[in-house]
Amino acid sequence: MFNKKQIIFSILVMLMPMTGFAQGKISVVNLQEAMLKTDLAQTRLSEIRQGEDYSSDKKEFDRLKSEIDELIASFQKDAAVMSAEQQASARQRVANKNADLEHVAGKLQQAEQIAGQALLKEMSPMIQKVLSELIKTEGVGLLLQQSAVIHADPGYSITAKVTDKLNQLSVE
Repeated sequence: MFNKKQIIFSILVMLMPMTGFAQGKISVVNLQEAMLKTDLAQTRLSEIRQGEDYSSDKKEFDRLKSEIDELIASFQKDAAVMSAEQQASARQRVANKNADLEHVAGKLQQAEQIAGQALLKEMSPMIQKVLSELIKTEGVGLLLQQSAVIHADPGYSITAKVTDKLNQLSVE
């Protein structure tokens, strides 16, 4: 009925999933997301955002954004009756406001990046400890940074587990 080759092939096919399991499972992690979602990170970012310089820059950003929106709305409304010089002047005002807005946005972004880098430096030992623990407890044989992966189903991600463990460590 079955020849020897068919039986050996069937046994090998059945054992293939076991060999993959024996080597450990594959997981992905987004370390930046895991770190930024921790309670510690949220507290630090909140402190930065409530700081005097950041608050001042944020108010300036909001004001400039509002002015740009008003200028654009006015231009769109009146463009048909404006001369070419008036249109050019209106475009220049919008461009100048945009340049100011980009400058302020850059200052806000830089403040958050500096805080993020300091936080990463502070949390790096905790992240290494948490990853080591999860690799052992979850039986992870291959851990990839999520940004290096083209596609991974959400079931492969241990990002939320990393965040939870980091929160537990920072409380202790």
